[in-house]
Amino acid sequence: MKMRHLLGIMLLGFTLQAGAQTTAKSYKSPYDGNPISPCVFCADPTALVYDGRVYVYGSNDHQQFLANGKTGSNDYGAIKSLVVFSSDDMVNWTFHGTIDVGKLCNSWGWRFAASWAPSVTWRMGTNDKPEFFLYFANSGGSIGMLKADSPIGPWRSPLSKPMIDSSTPGVSPCNWIFDPGVVIDDNGVGWIAFGGGDPQSTGSALFPGNSRIAKLKPSMTQLDGSAVKLPAPYLFEASELNMMEGRYVYTYNTSWSDRNAWSSYEKRGNQPAPSTCSMCYMVTDNPLDPDAWEYRGEYVPNPGNYGYGWGNNHTHLQKFGDNYYLFYHSMMLEQKMNSGASGFRSIGVEKAVVNESTQHIEKVKMTTGGTPAIKNLDPYTLQQAETMSTSGGVNYEDFTNITKATTISTLGNDASRNMQVKMAAGAWTMLRNVDFGEEGAKSFTITASGTGKLELRMTTVGSKALATIEFSSTDLEEHTIDVDPSLFKGVKKLFLVFTEATNVQFDAWQFAPNGEDGITNVTSSDSQPSTIYDLSGTRLQEKPRGGIYIENGKKHIAK
Repeated sequence: MKMRHLLGIMLLGFTLQAGAQTTAKSYKSPYDGNPISPCVFCADPTALVYDGRVYVYGSNDHQQFLANGKTGSNDYGAIKSLVVFSSDDMVNWTFHGTIDVGKLCNSWGWRFAASWAPSVTWRMGTNDKPEFFLYFANSGGSIGMLKADSPIGPWRSPLSKPMIDSSTPGVSPCNWIFDPGVVIDDNGVGWIAFGGGDPQSTGSALFPGNSRIAKLKPSMTQLDGSAVKLPAPYLFEASELNMMEGRYVYTYNTSWSDRNAWSSYEKRGNQPAPSTCSMCYMVTDNPLDPDAWEYRGEYVPNPGNYGYGWGNNHTHLQKFGDNYYLFYHSMMLEQKMNSGASGFRSIGVEKAVVNESTQHIEKVKMTTGGTPAIKNLDPYTLQQAETMSTSGGVNYEDFTNITKATTISTLGNDASRNMQVKMAAGAWTMLRNVDFGEEGAKSFTITASGTGKLELRMTTVGSKALATIEFSSTDLEEHTIDVDPSLFKGVKKLFLVFTEATNVQFDAWQFAPNGEDGITNVTSSDSQPSTIYDLSGTRLQEKPRGGIYIENGKKHIAK
């Protein structure tokens, strides 16, 4: 099978953590949805929806984890790339590797320092082709941006230096010029919020004076006018932006400061003072008018309230189909690993209850269970080895490019064909809600190289094998076996367990249906994503009453 490659994508390595006669240990339960990755430390999530999938981007904490020798504390200095995951069912996540920001911004010279806390959006361009824009914190001193024609790249830096720094009009004084939050409004205008840090000399604990918001030019690569101060009480970091019913929703993380000045805040309404390092939000009709912002209160307590490690948080609110989802980070994976490392975060997701008409966000509770599936996984379409709900023996080992080619032919799961997964004996992956249909599957195909034995199991990783495939080839080839349809039917958990593996590279897998119908209808109670987008990339359930929207890849003006 021909391999495709994306710029900056990492090679994923699987290593054994248990003996060859046993299955490797997992740090995420097969019944849980969080964190989204069972093996990759990542943080500061942002997301977009495109072509029926939600794409999640984050800081690559794992790069620092490896640089530290998998021990010590996270000081973020080695993080010079971003991670990318996607899902169409909210429980099985495809790892698309990394965006090598350091390499892409090599022309910046000394101006490039790190890549943290991305924010991403997309729009349909003038040539009716999608344009994707990603903004990132270049350490704490500036904000850079990348552009691509697909959600997984290849990305490029359209600028030879950061887009925003201390010399940008309206920015100074701002302690930390970082943590961008971007959105495209209903009129197709881009906006970016950013900033953070301890109070300025002219600021206070209540209003530190470090939050900024600015309008973007149509190119999305420059500010359109000066940045203005955004009056966010107790702001510390983690800006993000959303649009709801034509209104701008700004979210941020609060500081460690005392709340003694809360009673002096005239716009507090009946809201209590936000708790330490919680997520709060504000709403407005006019982003550039500081007096027009309405404080709405806290919507996500600190992860420490749930036992998932104290520290600042960073969230992104994303609509997918009929539902809103809250992406955040916590120390769930680190705590379960108990390796002695500290400060390495993992991305989780929960369903959020949002009233769009009033822009009210109910408080979100962090859980290990996560979200329910919005659809079942189709085993009769090609599935990549990097798609999983959980796994054992999986470590993120390498980030070297497989090839210098940067072409893309398709999107979705197919986009990660550039990657291979190196398997060792005892390593395994698991997928949830695999729907074999009423007539079941008749055969199974794995695309792999090396010499190995793969067992297909259900219910638990320790269950007996329902089918076994042995293979040996020097190149990536398809290897097929027949399976018993009576064993592979209905909606199941599927474990792919490598009991033997020598130089095995695992690329993809697929079943063939026993009957003509194959997969059954989705049994989830949640609605499926629609096919209409607004200009920020949010799926809509019906055509808007005004403004511009995208339907079937074409731009339309609502009348």
